[in-house]
Amino acid sequence: MADDKVQEEIKEEVKAEEAKEEVSETKKEKKGEKALSSKVGKLVDEISTLSVLELSELVTALQEKLGVTAQAPVMTTGPSSTALAGEAPAEGTMGGGAVNQTVIMTDAGTNKIAVIKALREINQNLTLVEAKNMTEQLPAEVLKDAKAEDAKSAVEKLKAAGATVEVK
Repeated sequence: MADDKVQEEIKEEVKAEEAKEEVSETKKEKKGEKALSSKVGKLVDEISTLSVLELSELVTALQEKLGVTAQAPVMTTGPSSTALAGEAPAEGTMGGGAVNQTVIMTDAGTNKIAVIKALREINQNLTLVEAKNMTEQLPAEVLKDAKAEDAKSAVEKLKAAGATVEVK
């Protein structure tokens, strides 16, 4: 008889736990979160107790076991990403885009900080010092042999920052 009572109590506890899990999953679904299987849920709970060092070891071990890496893919823009990033199209060019243009900054204007930011936005490979030197050593070639649309974009950014620009 004592065994029957113990078994009934265990069954009731299991039912209560299942009910709690169902309520938890329903709440997650209402919040838009994806409900996890019990197996994955247990893994998440276990992993959340690990230290940072242990997590690092886990990641390394999984990468080796599965033959994958956690590196983000690197996007390339073409043969000359530096030139393309800073190029702007000529204002007189329409449509074609096949004509290569050179953007030259002739005056940095009064707000050099905005111009430096624009230069670094156009050419992300420029350091802060290089961009600052470009504003001081004028005329400066911002983009060389750039596509028309890239040149136009650069001209717009520099003019918005207060610089005087010409396209050749």
